[in-house]
Amino acid sequence: MSPIVQGILTIIIGVGGCIGYFYASNILLDRVIFPPKTDDQGRNIRRATMVRPWLFLLPAILALGLYLVYPVVGSFLRSLYNRSGEEFVGLGNYVQMFSEQGFRVALFNNFLWVVFVPAGATFFGLLVAQLTDRLKWGNIAKSLIFMPMAISFVGASLIWKFVYAADPDIGIINAIRDYFGAAPVDPMQIPFWNNFFIMFIMVWMQTGFAMVILSAALRGIPEETIEAAIIDGANPFQIFFRIKVPQIAGTIVVVWTTITFLTLKVFDIVYTMTGGNFDTEILPSYMMDYMFRDDGRATAVAFVIMVIVTPVMIWNIRQARREL
Repeated sequence: MSPIVQGILTIIIGVGGCIGYFYASNILLDRVIFPPKTDDQGRNIRRATMVRPWLFLLPAILALGLYLVYPVVGSFLRSLYNRSGEEFVGLGNYVQMFSEQGFRVALFNNFLWVVFVPAGATFFGLLVAQLTDRLKWGNIAKSLIFMPMAISFVGASLIWKFVYAADPDIGIINAIRDYFGAAPVDPMQIPFWNNFFIMFIMVWMQTGFAMVILSAALRGIPEETIEAAIIDGANPFQIFFRIKVPQIAGTIVVVWTTITFLTLKVFDIVYTMTGGNFDTEILPSYMMDYMFRDDGRATAVAFVIMVIVTPVMIWNIRQARREL
């Protein structure tokens, strides 16, 4: 059987199964479990109304349990065993992991990424959104700034490899240094600062995303508030920071947390630029070092990443509920 036919059959069976489940469950609920033609008809209708939403949610709950909860529990249990999965070591993988210098470096670098990348991308996106809205050719500028979003992480990293190249005939930074008579350097081998050179690639790519969302939010600000501020004698800086920014604070938070999620999952850029060498390793690249030779250690790192992501996710959900 060809893959196309298999795909079509899978879709038909999946969709047909869902429709059949909803139809059969409603008949079972209304005619068998809570039949309306009884002495307690009103009570049965209320009970059926309370149970019906759970019938619709049951397939999604089962899917989440199978594809989300089960892998998380399984990964945690696997992290409690040795590399072969035969000997139970308890928290030994975690103790050994936290005692290693490489893990502490990766954890610190992840902290730098979470702090500076969302802040930088959101700041530049807000700045560009505000400035381009006042230009006649602002849409062209927005298109150019948004363009990096269409590039893959690996493609963007290869572009910036040329920018950071140590050869003055290739790298822009060293070409400028050579013009002023300075010796060429490899930015990827400068301790500590090489992390920021790599982070800038992510900021460069995500600025366009932040710009589009924040530009739409700025245009949604009522003109009456801005006109009232101008009449009261507010200067452009006061209008921006005291009138506009507070009104789009919710959107700024959404953009910030969205980029934070993406930053916590980044791997391609670091792996392409340095492979995690020169103290640029982050948790996903650190996990990659053990993925094919020590499943216990790799799953322990994966679980640590999940623990770090969870508070950000909970906070984001709470912020979304406040917006509602």
